[in-house]
Amino acid sequence: MNRIVENTVLLAGALVVAEAGAGTYFFRRTMMRTKAKKERTIKMAGTDWNQYAELLKERKKRMLKKPHKDIWQKSGDGLKLHATYFPGEKGKKLVICFHGYTSQGMSDFIGLSDYYLKRGYRMLLVDERAHGESEGRYIGFGNGDRGDALVWMKWAIEKCGENVEILLHGISMGGATVLMASGLSLPPQIKGIISDCGFTSPRDVFTHVLHSMYHLPAFPLIQIAEFLSKKISGFGLDECNAAREVRKAKVPILLIHGEKDTFVPCRMCYEIYENVASQKKKLIIAGAAHAESYYKDMAAYEQALNDFIGGIIK
Repeated sequence: MNRIVENTVLLAGALVVAEAGAGTYFFRRTMMRTKAKKERTIKMAGTDWNQYAELLKERKKRMLKKPHKDIWQKSGDGLKLHATYFPGEKGKKLVICFHGYTSQGMSDFIGLSDYYLKRGYRMLLVDERAHGESEGRYIGFGNGDRGDALVWMKWAIEKCGENVEILLHGISMGGATVLMASGLSLPPQIKGIISDCGFTSPRDVFTHVLHSMYHLPAFPLIQIAEFLSKKISGFGLDECNAAREVRKAKVPILLIHGEKDTFVPCRMCYEIYENVASQKKKLIIAGAAHAESYYKDMAAYEQALNDFIGGIIK
């Protein structure tokens, strides 16, 4: 009997150690800048970007011919933040753009730059913390990033004047960031928020990925990752939830999502939409995978932008 008890205790101990190791590995692989890889994200998202290669190449070439420059600001916790600024026609319309996980400002808005620059918008393409040229060791998934968004709003108002009219447009993690920012006290110059395939919270999207892609139970990996996140990076995985933050929103919100998104499931869009307290619109693009909506149906996407923006910016 003693041997059985001893073996049981040893086995239980080994399982605890293994689970702790797995949880630590998950945290490091997902939330540490040096371990999170763009190639892995693209593979997990499952979108076939090769089919849009020529379009993106042409639009990037056209985009880079426009005047642009690097902008640097300090975050509230002392990080050096980077963005790329396109002054456009130097009018009063400006869009601040927030990219997806493991990407950077100058990548995710290559296609949409054509839409905005042709319509006279200034563009500010942000590198979110721990991405691109911005500092940061830990990826925030909207936590921390939404505070950084306020820094960029302040810069835009100082740069362009008090009469500037600003849109916030985010894709994937950037979409979650702008929705999480909707619950903050925003300056009156913020006229609308556009979120493309944004998620509710890091906890929700991590749980979905563990279940659907790795066929693993969320417990105890999520709990271990949450403990490490709070201890090391200072935020919980559900501390800031877009579906909760939009209940405090005062500016109009447009939600866009791909019907076939397997990385950030479309159900999150519906959940967020139901909770939006302000004026709201929704566009679901049939057959579109993660972050593919604009390219899958450009006409529908641009029409949705026209209808949304036309009601808030003249």
